[in-house]
Amino acid sequence: MNQDYIKVDPWSIIEDNFDPEKVKSSESLFSIGNGAMGQRANFEEQYSGGTFQGSYIAGVYYPDKTRVGWWKNGYPEYFAKVLNAPNWIGIDVFVDNEPLDLNTCTKVSNFKRELNMKEGWYQRSFVATLPNGIELSATITRFLSLDLDEVGAIKMEIELLNSDVKIRLVPYLDSGITNEDTNWDDKFWNTTAVQQEGNSAFIEAHTMKTNFATCTYMHADVEYLGNALKPKSGKQTETYVSLEFETQLAKGSKISLVKFGGYTVSRNHQESELVNAAKNVLKQTTEIGFDHLLQKQKDTWAKIWEMSDIAIAGDVKAQQGIRFNIFQLNQTYLGKDSRLNIGPKGFTGEKYGGSTYWDTEAYCLPFYMATKNQEVAWNLLEYRYNHLEKAIENAEKLGFSNGAALYPMVTMNGEECHNEWEITFEEIHRNGAIAFAIYNYYRFTGDYSYIPKMGLEVLIGIARFWNQRVNYSEDKNKYVMLGVTGPNEYENNVNNNWYTNYMTKWCLEYTSEQLNVVKEKYPEDYKRIWSKTKLTESETDEWSKIMGNMYFPYAEKQGVYLQQDGFLDKVLIKVNDLDKSERPINQKWSWDRILRSPYIKQADVLQGFYFFENDFTIEELEKHFDFYEPFTVHESSLSPCVHSIQAAMLGRMEQAYTFYLRTSRLDLDDYNKEVEEGLHITSMAGTWMSIVEGFGGMRVKNDQLCFTPQIPKQWESYSFKINFRNQIVTITVSGQEVNFEISGDKELTIQVNNKPVTLIPGKIVKA
Repeated sequence: MNQDYIKVDPWSIIEDNFDPEKVKSSESLFSIGNGAMGQRANFEEQYSGGTFQGSYIAGVYYPDKTRVGWWKNGYPEYFAKVLNAPNWIGIDVFVDNEPLDLNTCTKVSNFKRELNMKEGWYQRSFVATLPNGIELSATITRFLSLDLDEVGAIKMEIELLNSDVKIRLVPYLDSGITNEDTNWDDKFWNTTAVQQEGNSAFIEAHTMKTNFATCTYMHADVEYLGNALKPKSGKQTETYVSLEFETQLAKGSKISLVKFGGYTVSRNHQESELVNAAKNVLKQTTEIGFDHLLQKQKDTWAKIWEMSDIAIAGDVKAQQGIRFNIFQLNQTYLGKDSRLNIGPKGFTGEKYGGSTYWDTEAYCLPFYMATKNQEVAWNLLEYRYNHLEKAIENAEKLGFSNGAALYPMVTMNGEECHNEWEITFEEIHRNGAIAFAIYNYYRFTGDYSYIPKMGLEVLIGIARFWNQRVNYSEDKNKYVMLGVTGPNEYENNVNNNWYTNYMTKWCLEYTSEQLNVVKEKYPEDYKRIWSKTKLTESETDEWSKIMGNMYFPYAEKQGVYLQQDGFLDKVLIKVNDLDKSERPINQKWSWDRILRSPYIKQADVLQGFYFFENDFTIEELEKHFDFYEPFTVHESSLSPCVHSIQAAMLGRMEQAYTFYLRTSRLDLDDYNKEVEEGLHITSMAGTWMSIVEGFGGMRVKNDQLCFTPQIPKQWESYSFKINFRNQIVTITVSGQEVNFEISGDKELTIQVNNKPVTLIPGKIVKA
């Protein structure tokens, strides 16, 4: 049974009942971020119930020393921990010295949380009866500014409902925080200075080992009956500082507190200037004021939605799902800083560590290319180029040489920092996703400049890795790939994973092609790269031998490529024949049992068919889809979107719609029973792909934008925009017709259902 307490609404995530059992889940679902920082939806006031505290600063991490049963050569030294940062949101409330704590209140009613995705703010309101019998109502509004991305803002309003009281409001900063996730219970933060000046306070702290210096700051103003209250100094310790505002509050009257806070970080400022930088941003913020800053937030989100929204008519549940995914993607990464990337949990939790997985190249790049300008996608590619030397070092640690590059499965700075053997050493297909992203960027944008400037060096490093990773099998008279794990992590240390082998062949072919293009069209870059990489013709000759003679496991009887050697040796019981009480198997079964089963976390072969669909016929896709989907448990967040796209390609719209709902509401409905750990940010881009590439059928073929639109029967219509080579195309699909519009002043010829259609600015074109 999936959770269903989130109310269905087209633009908001709403919870309207206080349930302590759901607090951690809601802390994930109502998370907010602005690309530079983010936080779970923890309560500002005290809460003694179960909670998962989390505030995060982009790019700030701790290298937690690897903990394993026994050491293996090549193990990463550390696992990069996403750090719970010092807490700036805290506001304790005391009413006649009784703390406001929803866990100890005798009654909580009219409880409501709302995450307004259209305007980019989070609000919580409730009526509470304290143990001393005092009844109050509270409304707390919070947002993280997109315009001033070092700033967050909170407005707390409290009204006394049944008596006159003495109220004390205590806004504070606290750097004495810990992580939920730690290997050795290390101290992650060292606090170096705590100070208070008037209505402001500052805590300077740095991370241990990595020495990211930060200033966590706040400024608080309290107003009652039109008058500003003066604070008195509160408590101050080595890791904590507070202000105190106290007054008599009459029954029926309201008191309001506005708190600005956030972080200045040595990634962006001189360490000696962090407090001054915080003071400068506070000066800006207090001059603007809460209400005007909130209006700027609404205006900025309106611009984001203008380009990235997908509007669905007739199905509010589907509408809420896609907007939640688009909203979280934009909260996590806005493309402003090429040093940053898209973490799998974004700013919503600590699980997985690191900031970058292959998810970025395989799933997120298409979303950012199509909904923003191409510089954002360029930044994502530049991120990998900047880490090429580290990728070469990673490969050297595993015994590779001559400039072979193995990009990390998980990273913060280019170093591999994931230490599960079967992922760190075996899930090498991530190299292929990075090469594919380079190809995909050029295919979509038409901008070839990245390849001679940066991309060809990346491709050469990857090709060298594949060249050394395969070996020639005398028995098969083919090149084989031993001891790998594909995207389906429910099969480890297998031989000849089809997806990895196919990626190897394609990468070698693509790198060879680009060498020829650059040699012909960019001779100076070619000379520079040839000299820098010390590439030889004997190497490229070896690549040709491999790509012309790669082994692919195939079952003649079934007429399908096999996930890997020996897949048919498994007991092939389909998922539908499993008892529901056995699911999800990753929480109910031993790892040994999972590895011996045929059950697929995400289908490797179908992932390959998705990337390289032009290499296969629709009949081949259908045969492989029908063979593998019945064994797929979709316990990877990255699985349902690919299945939705391919079901749509096969004209199976009911199945495509079911998969779409699963991917779009994976967290809202908590399909995998783990949302309290954080959201699945990178798979959210797959939700966008399910509509745009699945239902809309968008592709780029022969340098043209192409569509094969379909619509689920549950929908009246849907529409979305694509930024294709700086031309904005709007497509609207209904049950009756498909309409296109193009902005700007240039015509554009596209393909719709394999027929040319010319889009004319200012005119709605029916196709």
